[in-house]
Amino acid sequence: MSSNDTPDRDRAADPRDDAPQYVLPLVVHIEKTDPPARTDALETAARAVLVMLSDARATGTGEDAGEWAQAVRDWQDARIRKVVRRARGAEWRKASELPGITVTGKAAEVRVFPPVPLDGWPKELAKLQVSGTDLDDPREPDAPDPGVPVLWMSPDLDMSAGKAMAQAGHGAQLAWWELGGEDRAAWRDAGFPLAVRTAPAARWRELSGSGLPVVRDAGFTEIAPGSCTVVADHPALRPARHG
Repeated sequence: MSSNDTPDRDRAADPRDDAPQYVLPLVVHIEKTDPPARTDALETAARAVLVMLSDARATGTGEDAGEWAQAVRDWQDARIRKVVRRARGAEWRKASELPGITVTGKAAEVRVFPPVPLDGWPKELAKLQVSGTDLDDPREPDAPDPGVPVLWMSPDLDMSAGKAMAQAGHGAQLAWWELGGEDRAAWRDAGFPLAVRTAPAARWRELSGSGLPVVRDAGFTEIAPGSCTVVADHPALRPARHG
């Protein structure tokens, strides 16, 4: 479920590998009797990443830096790793007591925490399970509303829900990086509306060559290195990309 993704660049000689490695922890609340729908969990995880990136505690420099800003900078200076773990009952309550932000979807709950060193997880999070996050959609998701940013997932890859949540979060992050200040503020003020959908094969071929932000996985878990997993289709990026 980890996302060691990078934009389309040479990963073989990437200087970010020499930097201390950090990870962005995300914990999804999954009770045995009432798990969230898969798409709801993916969308909530993507929004959680955006909420962290835009939070005052995670931004600023110098005297204006928030309490999480240095950790976020260190994380972004290395590979952009994300790990999704699952929790229920007392595990979820203990995780919720740690500094972080809980983001809710239709039914999904995802808590995002400030980045931590790759080998320095808080004990309350380190003991949570990574595997076994199997979620399904009870029915086919509706078509995205017009004008809503869409994170299009590859139709060619079979990913666990946790892996897909991490990938959706990275797609949202790539879109955030490429937006201008006004577009970022508008997205944030609207509550980060977005949709996550699996693209039809023909649409995926069009999207993956469109110039929109593409997530390519480093291949440490589940899928082959260099696999294109997500295309971030934000309306504000289209005019500049497509003329």
